[in-house]
Amino acid sequence: MAKINVTPSGRAVTFGEDELIVSKTDLTGRITYANDIFLKVAGYDLKDVIGSPHSMIRHPDMPRSVFKLLWDTIGAKREIFAYVVNMAKNGDHYWVFAHVTPSLDASGNVVGYHSNRRLPDPQKVATVAALYADLRREEQRPDNRKTGMETAFQKLVDLLKEKGVSYDQFVFSI
Repeated sequence: MAKINVTPSGRAVTFGEDELIVSKTDLTGRITYANDIFLKVAGYDLKDVIGSPHSMIRHPDMPRSVFKLLWDTIGAKREIFAYVVNMAKNGDHYWVFAHVTPSLDASGNVVGYHSNRRLPDPQKVATVAALYADLRREEQRPDNRKTGMETAFQKLVDLLKEKGVSYDQFVFSI
């Protein structure tokens, strides 16, 4: 699928508490499976998403440093829970509480990734949104994007160290 330039609309979209967004990707993050709830909330057809990078739903307010933490974690064959703000095809945004796991073959090799996303508590989203805004400001401060991401990542690591918790423990403690 060709890259679609989407501008954030500022409108929030939601989904039901009993609904679960599910997607799977290959090792490079290209979508290999998306359930009907994913398609409905994101506003895409199945033909639009299969083979496309999962980052097609990345909202620009989502800190790159949190994605670094996510990829580092699943790359080490560990699961992660994270709050994520995504963007639908029409520019609307939606928050999810994601559980991302590596998919392993019979020999224990990572062959892809699996993510289940639930509707998060709005009060918890407000807390996370404030942290993410702070991380985004840190990412945008230096002239170099990579330096900004690394500085924000270190800020996140330092915050977790100060609290004496892992990122998963942090998100569950909110």
